[in-house]
Amino acid sequence: MSISQALKNRNQELCELCNETTATVEYHVNGPGHTEESIENQVALCNTCVAALDDKKASFHWRCIEGSIWNQEPSVQALSYRIGYLLKEEEWANNLINSVDLDENIIQWAISVYEKVELHTDAFGNTLANGDNVVLVQALDVKGTNFTASKGTVVKKIKLVHDNTDHIEGKINDQTIVILTKYVKKG
Repeated sequence: MSISQALKNRNQELCELCNETTATVEYHVNGPGHTEESIENQVALCNTCVAALDDKKASFHWRCIEGSIWNQEPSVQALSYRIGYLLKEEEWANNLINSVDLDENIIQWAISVYEKVELHTDAFGNTLANGDNVVLVQALDVKGTNFTASKGTVVKKIKLVHDNTDHIEGKINDQTIVILTKYVKKG
């Protein structure tokens, strides 16, 4: 991808990571809230840095982020932190990401590509959503009550427990209870 003149000018036509070679690529630093192709989400890179992004053995090359992580541009900080986070098993990279004082939003932007989205799934791996109807796949003793919910009971309009993907909430016999997702199937 060619590089815009505005992005070239931002670092006097040099790569914003290694700061040594002429920048030739407009690199988009993706992440939540950073999908737009604008200069605020881009970093000017040289061919060497672009090639190193895909090279698992390029860790020595990335010592250059010890300087670029302090850049004033949030996109350069985010990409530098992302590379350091990827290499955090190496002492120098771990020391770097633990010593830098970046805005929490930039750190979140940087590591967002490594975060796995947790989903609520039923006993058969089907994704559950708020408002779904589910069926119990086994009889459950309902704690704090004097009844057992039998296998095959339909629970309508469930609510996902936001901080635990193993739990949902639903009403059985007009009582709201927490149900383990491993005991339900999407209805």
